[in-house]
Amino acid sequence: MNETRIFRCPWGDVQDATVRNYHDHEWGKLNLDDQYLYEMLVLELFQSGLSWATILHKRENFRKAFKDFDAEKMAQMIDYDVGLLMQDKGIIRNHIKINAAIKNAKAILAVKKEYGSFAKYLQNFIPSPIVHHPDTIDEVPTTSDIAKQIAKQMKKDGFFFVGPVIIYSYLQGIGLINDHLEDCYFKNNG
Repeated sequence: MNETRIFRCPWGDVQDATVRNYHDHEWGKLNLDDQYLYEMLVLELFQSGLSWATILHKRENFRKAFKDFDAEKMAQMIDYDVGLLMQDKGIIRNHIKINAAIKNAKAILAVKKEYGSFAKYLQNFIPSPIVHHPDTIDEVPTTSDIAKQIAKQMKKDGFFFVGPVIIYSYLQGIGLINDHLEDCYFKNNG
């Protein structure tokens, strides 16, 4: 039986169904739900220094450990909760990153008071998605001036572990930047 081959970005064209599904259905697709935005921020900060596949495979464990990525519940966590998370073998047990996730939940709540939602805060920088047209994976940047600007402002607004590389990757993940390769089927589909 002849199966039609769909062209994907090289990092998403893998046997790992979890990574492939993320590439096909989330990465570069605009999703401005505040809970999702917090989830992706947490996952991106935990990914630093690790593979994205590692994080994706632990995503459900993170969801359980981080109260379904409810920023209000996460903002209430105390040192005792951090201690419990440091014992959870299902997540990445990094004290600095766990504390950053809690601090970022607090920062999101503060931003929501001012802007109405975390999405509106982000759209203050990028009102509509930026679509790039890279032909090869080498043309996909790891950061940009807008990511640097957003990272700088987020740090001023109380966010932690939000350098320009993490923020650029985050913007790709939530679809405010679409860096699917030009001939990737999922550039405009999925």
